Amino acid sequence: MSAVALDSGVPRGVSGSGARSRAAESADNIPVIELRNITRTFVTSGGVEVRALRGVDLKIHIGEFIAIVGQSGSGKSTMMNILGCLDKATSGTYLFAGRNIRNFEPDDLAWLRREGFGFVFQSYNLLPHSTAIQNVEIPAIYAGYSAEERRIRAEALLTSLGIGDRMDHRPSQLSGGQQQRVSIARALMNGGNIILADEPTGALDSQSGAEVVTLLKNLARQGHTVIIITHDPALAEHADRVVEFRDGQVISDRRTVDEELPAPGNTRLRDMFLNRRIASPLVGIGEAIRMAMSSLTSNVFRTFLTLLGIVIGVASVVAMMAIGQGASQMIVDQISSIGTNMLTLQPARIEGQRGPSPSTLTFDDADAITENVPNVIATLAEIQGSYTVRYGRQDYSSTVTANSANMPEIRNWPLSQGVYFTREDSDRYTAVAVLGATVADRMFPDGGNPLGEYILIRNVPFQVIGVLTRKGGSGFGGSDQDDAVFVPLKTGALRLFGQQFARSISVAVEDISRISETENTLVEFMTVRHGTQDFRVFNSAELLDTVSASQATFTMLLGAIGAISLVVGGIGVMNIMLVSVTERTREIGIRMATGARQSDILSQFLSEAIVVSAVGGVLGIAVGIGIGLLLRVVGAPVEFTTAPIVVAFCCAAGIGLIFGFTPARKAARLDPVVALANE
Repeated sequence: MSAVALDSGVPRGVSGSGARSRAAESADNIPVIELRNITRTFVTSGGVEVRALRGVDLKIHIGEFIAIVGQSGSGKSTMMNILGCLDKATSGTYLFAGRNIRNFEPDDLAWLRREGFGFVFQSYNLLPHSTAIQNVEIPAIYAGYSAEERRIRAEALLTSLGIGDRMDHRPSQLSGGQQQRVSIARALMNGGNIILADEPTGALDSQSGAEVVTLLKNLARQGHTVIIITHDPALAEHADRVVEFRDGQVISDRRTVDEELPAPGNTRLRDMFLNRRIASPLVGIGEAIRMAMSSLTSNVFRTFLTLLGIVIGVASVVAMMAIGQGASQMIVDQISSIGTNMLTLQPARIEGQRGPSPSTLTFDDADAITENVPNVIATLAEIQGSYTVRYGRQDYSSTVTANSANMPEIRNWPLSQGVYFTREDSDRYTAVAVLGATVADRMFPDGGNPLGEYILIRNVPFQVIGVLTRKGGSGFGGSDQDDAVFVPLKTGALRLFGQQFARSISVAVEDISRISETENTLVEFMTVRHGTQDFRVFNSAELLDTVSASQATFTMLLGAIGAISLVVGGIGVMNIMLVSVTERTREIGIRMATGARQSDILSQFLSEAIVVSAVGGVLGIAVGIGIGLLLRVVGAPVEFTTAPIVVAFCCAAGIGLIFGFTPARKAARLDPVVALANE
């Protein structure tokens, strides 16, 4: 808060030690409120100037019981707003306990309303969705008192006012007299040094009105300064002093009793201001969140509509990122199953050649590469085609691959049954075969043991000597890796494919960090060996990087679509919050009248936006995960990772912060008088 210069109390034009001495002697006798030539002018929407107050001078001392009376339009309500620091004078001087409040910052004025004044309104101005005790606690919340301190104080006040058994009831469950007692208890919550009562009996029956008047008189006897604003002369006669207004001016100021005023002691208010208690920011944030939750639960349907946009946005981000991540991971796994340390040679059309590319890759090329190219572990020559496989009366079309004996090691594909063929089997053209899991299931559906059985491939009998473990999922390019039959390289070349050239040669690299260097050496070696570059080389590591980059872009695109949904949800939050501010204008006025600073109102409405977005984020994550799990059940590749979920939640909370700021700032900047007058 800003520091405000202490008014010395010395009249203008007076100087010297004598003046200072007189000021010191009368320091304890200065009025708690002193108005000097106060004016208040309004300009209507039609441009008409209205002078509500015309040069008002007024002094009020501690412990006085004053009634300000006048007919409608006399200026008494405007006077109450200025006395309670809800409104500012157009001109003139307002001294509070000797301090000129003209230069007070908004937070200083909020402190005065919170600690110096207590308001009692004709229409009670209680928050309808809060209980009696919660309404009473409001000023103490903004003063920074703990929940326990507030509750003890509020219970004591309500009990002393005779409604201790109704403290957990809402205003709609209380009579008018009981509601006014709650209003008085709220006014006393932070001390209530000065009670400003605006037509306190106007909405009450005669008995309840008499009880409230008695309460106010007792408060005045206890040292509180009580100021009643009324148009009822009978009510005014209960006061010790009656100030009558007409046409914005004081026309009479008379005492109804001749008793001496109690000892002033109003320097206490001045000292309180100098040593005023500032609420801890942590307490303020905690209370703002609590009040935000209370407000959100009071209108469940609206809260649900506000949540809906955020839920859809977050669920979209989580589900789409999971789908993109799953697709990316599937492709990575497929490439990895081939081996990320692999270089693959395939035939290529040479310049000027027409038609399909004939293979010039020989089986000896594979052996030569292993022996002559550094950083090579092993090579795997392969020939592949699609043939019908027959066992008994079972026919099944599958992929038949003739390759080297080291395939299980190079492809990291162990056997579940039997053995893999050897180099000797290939050299001797032995007719043996190893089945993939899918082929084994199809050819032997009753769970029979395929080992030792003979199958026909192109009417050539092959004895089954092994079954490979199941790879699972789809292979690279969408094929089932387990839907395959493997035979020795030279056997397949002679008996099935009728050629002595390999369709491809896979080269396993030892040090993957040198794979590019090895690729260059391989190209040079094979070019020299063949006399021309009649082949092409695929680098699985580079392919993996390229595919991963493409999938990352695809995933980000999906995430961007989800983010757009999230932004749309944020706009919905802002719209709902703006409507909420408009509908709760009176509540904002009540909170400001009971001492809420602009920062308190800002933090409350901002907390509501953040809380609703955070709750929507949690629900959206749950919905997004649920959608992902459903898609996984139907076979879609879905992969959940922590980062997108955390980012989606943080974005949801950030959306609440960003899109909730404008409505919150609008609420914080409302004029207390205008807000209280809102219906």
